[in-house]
Amino acid sequence: MQSREVPFFSQWESPGMTLPVLAEGPSALHRDPLWRNSGAETIEDYARWAVNVCGMACLKMILAARGDIHPTLELARACMAYGGYVVNEVDGSIKGLIYAPFVTFVAERFGLAAQVMTNVDIAALPALLSKHRFFIASVSSSIRWPGREPPSKGGHLVLVTAALPETIRFHNPSGHDRPSQADVALPLVSFDRFFANRGITVDFQL
Repeated sequence: MQSREVPFFSQWESPGMTLPVLAEGPSALHRDPLWRNSGAETIEDYARWAVNVCGMACLKMILAARGDIHPTLELARACMAYGGYVVNEVDGSIKGLIYAPFVTFVAERFGLAAQVMTNVDIAALPALLSKHRFFIASVSSSIRWPGREPPSKGGHLVLVTAALPETIRFHNPSGHDRPSQADVALPLVSFDRFFANRGITVDFQL
């Protein structure tokens, strides 16, 4: 039930930026002193992309677990070339992560075996994690506050690293403090309140 061998990375270069982003929007990221580490060419580009790259942060953690470190936006741009993200040329908005192109991307670029999973019952997660190394799960971003009732399910991605019949452990790229970011452990019934019953299994080898 341990995931400490899996490094944690936030979707922001400075992990403490979550609360400012929630309060002010993406413009708060213009104050992130570490933005250049993302691989962005400009701070504006960083701020625009960072709010959309929870999936790339999950991928970055998976790759780091086998010793490969890649800038988050470098991953996002490469994934976009496969159709995993679509940028609206009119308003600059970003759509993604789109699961099917992501599966092709990680297979061809990194030799990872990935599979889109839908209609995943919460009770099936322990068995799923016994067969697969990781599960990128679609949850509400408000999972950072597990005591609150989420407005909806899905819309955000977390990296599930382990599951037992009653407990699940995951890294949350947009957690607001250390306890809500790395090695978060929740009862399965609590996780289910946020879980959209879909995601992507990922293993190190095809």
